[in-house]
Amino acid sequence: MNARLVSVGNVVIDIAARVPNLPERGGDVLAEAAGVSAGGSFNTMVAAVRQGLPTAYAGAHGTGVFGDRVRAELLAAGIDVLLPPTPGLDTGYDIVLIDAGGERTFVTVFGAEAALTATAVSAVLPGEHDLVHVSGYGLLERTNGAVLSAWLGTVPAGTRVLFDPGPLATDIPDEVWRRVTGRADWLSCNAREAMMLTGETDAVAALRAGCSTRGGWPLRPSQSGHLPRVGGVEGGVVVRLGPDGCLLCVRGEITHVPGFPVAAVDTTGAGDAHAGAFLAALAAGEHPVAAARRANACAALAVTRSGPATAPTRAEVDALLGAGR
Repeated sequence: MNARLVSVGNVVIDIAARVPNLPERGGDVLAEAAGVSAGGSFNTMVAAVRQGLPTAYAGAHGTGVFGDRVRAELLAAGIDVLLPPTPGLDTGYDIVLIDAGGERTFVTVFGAEAALTATAVSAVLPGEHDLVHVSGYGLLERTNGAVLSAWLGTVPAGTRVLFDPGPLATDIPDEVWRRVTGRADWLSCNAREAMMLTGETDAVAALRAGCSTRGGWPLRPSQSGHLPRVGGVEGGVVVRLGPDGCLLCVRGEITHVPGFPVAAVDTTGAGDAHAGAFLAALAAGEHPVAAARRANACAALAVTRSGPATAPTRAEVDALLGAGR
């Protein structure tokens, strides 16, 4: 079985600055370090590739200097680019501020990646054994929500879909949310997002609220419906807990998968690294609990390094997993 990952998430440019603290409103702060690199769903794809899963980018990209930079970094990472550049529009960017504790704060400016057309994405045809990664950033009304939610309806039934709603999850239009969660096999989010989506005050309660309903999570605290679709031999929700690992809910059963506590240097892209490693492990046939443990190890190693795409290699993850036995 030759599986690959197809990501329709947004790849943008990260303009990152390390600061001692976030400035107050109207204030200023001097950066201690700065850098420019590809980010967004790029981090998820890099993690998957480094764990041995062939990966392709099926999102849009621009024709300016940022678009050129994105394509160069995708190709350098061994990621196939499936669509041609979007004429007359450059790729967008994130301004990323990383504080002394390693936490990151974003300001996002959309570009070509947010202007994917139905015609362009219709040429992308995942196979039955492939996996698809969908990011919440690409599902906003201002981005590709209508296009991608319709396209997901054409994806083969056997293709596993992971949806990472991200911090702007509550801004996704209701109809888009319904379509995407109706097709998703997996949902991966952090504890803050889990609580935001369910209205609960802690991650365990949020996951329990979802797993207590047949089929999965409520769509939003004020809505009915279920998230995600659970079918076949797997499917469920992953709630990332940082150094504490993650919570995994499969068919109503909740499992805490312990993490690998480390001294965090930069948490940028940690959740992306987790999702990419999780998908790679599923593609390799690992049980979801084992896949979650591998994802925890990958994210732990990623945050010990400065930069957005710091996911480790498969050998590095194997070494940490071996040491943790």
